[in-house]
Amino acid sequence: MIPIRDLNPTRSLPFVTVLIIATNVVVFFYELTLQATSRRAIDAFYEFFGFIPCVITNSCPRLASALAAAQDPVQPPILSLFTSMFVHGGWLHIAGNMLFLWIFGNNVEDEMGHFRYLVFYFICGLIASFAQIAFDPSSMVPSLGASGAIAGVLGAYFVSYPTAPIDTAVFVIFIFFVRLPAFVVLGLWIAMQFFTGLGELGTHDTGGVATFAHIGGFVVGMLLVFLFRRRRPATRPFAT
Repeated sequence: MIPIRDLNPTRSLPFVTVLIIATNVVVFFYELTLQATSRRAIDAFYEFFGFIPCVITNSCPRLASALAAAQDPVQPPILSLFTSMFVHGGWLHIAGNMLFLWIFGNNVEDEMGHFRYLVFYFICGLIASFAQIAFDPSSMVPSLGASGAIAGVLGAYFVSYPTAPIDTAVFVIFIFFVRLPAFVVLGLWIAMQFFTGLGELGTHDTGGVATFAHIGGFVVGMLLVFLFRRRRPATRPFAT
């Protein structure tokens, strides 16, 4: 099930959401140039700008290559928690993340205001990263992507606009296009993350999707929306 668009009007241009998407796209195209250079070049990029749990927790094997790459004196390892939000591992990774951010981010930004939304986005991303680290603090696999922060946006949308109509593509042998309320689309999404996370318990260094980052980001987004959203008088909608 893939959301295509929401039918939820906004009052302002979501320029922070657009800026975040543009930055992610620019970084990804730079990654493509590294991939064209060598596999080692892109791996080093992932190790440096993605966050590695065992580096953050200082539990890596002493001679691990991940530790050597991540402890470059130019960048303290803790900064990788921020830079990892702009690094993606492939076309499907960035396309899926940016699609969800584009659909759901504009309304959350409109509700919070531009600066509050930006702070909210990064806080959700940080807490999502710590949730993933807590799941496997000794992992040497670089974690990449904006999905933890975007999960926070989804959690905020789930709380604020549960009945907003979402045009959705459903794959059941054939593709069906249906209009569903947001609480169904996002509720099924977080339920899938939860059950996938249960299946990952007891596994280590498997790579793939950072499920616990998704869960952590979604939950903190649901909670922080009450702190970050603002109240203002109704005005004429800007766009749909």
